Amino acid sequence: MSSNTTSSGPSVRSTVHGYPRIGPRRELKRASEGHWDGTVSARELDAVAAELRAGVLDQLREAGVDDLPSNTFSFYDGVLDTAVLFDLVPSRFASPAAAGDRQEHLRRYFALARGEQGAPPLEMTKWFDTNYHYLVPELSPNVRPRLVGDKPLAEFREALAAGHHTRPVLVGPLTFLLLSKAAEEAPQGWRPLELLDQLVEAYAQLLGDLAAAGATEVQLDEPILATDEGRAHVAELDRVYRHLGGLTERPSLLVSAYFGSIGPDALRVLKESPVEAVGLDLVTDDEGVEDLVKISGFGSTRLVAGVVEGRNVWRTDVPATLAELGTVLGLTDELSVSTSCSLLHVPLDLDAETGLDPNLRGALAFAKQKAAETALLGRALSQGTVTGMAGGGAEIPSFTDSRVRARLEALGPDAVRRPENRGSTTGAKLNTTTIGSFPQTPELRRARAAHRRGELPTDEYEALLRKEIDRVIALQEEIGLDVLVHGEPERNDMVQYFAEQLEGYATTQNGWVQSYGSRCVRPPVLYGDVSRPEPMTVEWITYARSRTDKPVKGMLTGPVTMLAWSFVRTDQPLGETARQVGLALRDEVADLERAGIRHIQVDEAALRELLPLREEQQQAYLDWAVESFRLATSGAAPTTTIHTHMCYSEFATVVDGIEALDADVTSVEAARSRMELVRDLGERGYRRSIGPGVYDIHSPRVPSADEIEASLRLAVDHVDAAHLWVNPDCGLKTRGYAEVEQSLRNMVEAARRVRADLG
Repeated sequence: MSSNTTSSGPSVRSTVHGYPRIGPRRELKRASEGHWDGTVSARELDAVAAELRAGVLDQLREAGVDDLPSNTFSFYDGVLDTAVLFDLVPSRFASPAAAGDRQEHLRRYFALARGEQGAPPLEMTKWFDTNYHYLVPELSPNVRPRLVGDKPLAEFREALAAGHHTRPVLVGPLTFLLLSKAAEEAPQGWRPLELLDQLVEAYAQLLGDLAAAGATEVQLDEPILATDEGRAHVAELDRVYRHLGGLTERPSLLVSAYFGSIGPDALRVLKESPVEAVGLDLVTDDEGVEDLVKISGFGSTRLVAGVVEGRNVWRTDVPATLAELGTVLGLTDELSVSTSCSLLHVPLDLDAETGLDPNLRGALAFAKQKAAETALLGRALSQGTVTGMAGGGAEIPSFTDSRVRARLEALGPDAVRRPENRGSTTGAKLNTTTIGSFPQTPELRRARAAHRRGELPTDEYEALLRKEIDRVIALQEEIGLDVLVHGEPERNDMVQYFAEQLEGYATTQNGWVQSYGSRCVRPPVLYGDVSRPEPMTVEWITYARSRTDKPVKGMLTGPVTMLAWSFVRTDQPLGETARQVGLALRDEVADLERAGIRHIQVDEAALRELLPLREEQQQAYLDWAVESFRLATSGAAPTTTIHTHMCYSEFATVVDGIEALDADVTSVEAARSRMELVRDLGERGYRRSIGPGVYDIHSPRVPSADEIEASLRLAVDHVDAAHLWVNPDCGLKTRGYAEVEQSLRNMVEAARRVRADLG
């Protein structure tokens, strides 16, 4: 037990921005996927959702949190919820369902996220610099924002009936519009921000309805203010919140920003507006307190201080945080202690982890523990003492490897350079391939779980894996793909699989985090120096290669992605940690080459994701990100084709970084974004090859050969066919074999047609 004493001061309350919504056993995932396949009714799905929402509020109250949020639950994504709430839906989707037709309402909602025949889904991309994804609204002058839904109101009333007076949370209007894109039918040069005044009126109506229902405070999230684009729209910020703050019938307003500094200009606007409270992320924003000093504090505006890290799993350093909060207390008349952002970015409960090293476990906190930390800090400031928490700060167990550090110090500049004169080993135009993974069937998942529990002997499990590889290789040969993959049946996740084999990483049993929709991942914990004790992939790739005369790609996960999709140590710069991972992967590349593999894919799915939100910080990041990738790949021979892959993101700001990676082939998501990156790279004269995703794998719909051909011809318009590869836009792990097989047949047929026309 430990205690700290602070001077007596004003009453301080605690809150959180949001909480994991998938359930302790991923109940939402199973219910949603059951609804999609027709085994779970709309009524049953709603019942699961209601139980999960009630559980979140009960858990937060049990943790001692004073002010509870609502409307943080979503069946898929909060931005999508906002678009549906205000009827900002593309015309290719059916009109809103009649009141009471819940089944049809859910069908339309999920069609927006997943697509349906004749209606491709909304584009999906990363939520700022996190691994969470949101659906990008498509807007045009033809749409009129209007309040047609009642989700925030219904969830407020539901919580109230259970005895919880909550604070409804909404995506702010400025963030919503700046994250939206102009639909294809919009006039050239038209921007979604032109709908701002109309959208604000719809928000005003919703605020009035919430006030009438008894809501006393509403939170409007404006994380866009942490970006350069958001900072450039301070005038619009002022207009929005002077209008909403000036409403006669409304709840109190909390405007919250997170993921970085919003700068003194935006702070000043919010201070001078009629809003009652402002939330700041004081973990990511190392300028926040200084900026508050510049504007002489918030005075009567309540500050919601985000001091408990919402995106990493290390325990809060209580004494240091109390000291920081003591400084903040002098800058406002009223204070709430909060998380830096929503806790949906971390696993639910550390108590569910029984296999972690005790020393490491003692340094960790998941969502449940972070909620308790937040409540504790609030009580400490309000009452003057800290009780009930063992230990003081969050000390990460020290783990250094002198051999790793000596190897890195000994590297010269040639370690990150490849020869200029090199090329593909196929010599063909429009090579067809896939990104890597093939469907993970229920049988395969059950076998992996049984093997992990010790119920399936290793020899039987490995025989099953070889059988699955045989199936995948034979299918690809029969379809006619040019460069094959082994399908990754042995892998649970593209990061976790490697983390389980690298020193310096720890993995969890139940540390699930939502990535998008029903997709959940278990990010490992990177706590020490990283090294590779032995080859990680060579056995399975060598077996796959023995089953075909066609080339087979070796598949690795790149250093940036290994960091981005892990919870990473904070005791050294990210760039240094990335170099350690890059060195370990360099050893794996060398072993793959020795095994005769001449196509090696090093996925950097998260390159754009980790890009800092502010332009002034981006080049330093790209420098170490590019160096770590090139450290992993530059030992390869000129005759080896190095591939990389990148997931759903807005790539325009990292085109220079993509080129600097110096990969021979870069495959990217391009189907939902309609070849935007291909156009950007083509205009720049990109000198390596690119594999634009020609169909969207996150939708269950099977694209026709004609549809894929149209996408491919659009790519050919921007990039020489000699530098084009043809592939889906991501791995096929989450799809079923029936849709995968037909989609790939259509893809190969589309490539054949275009190749024939090109001669």
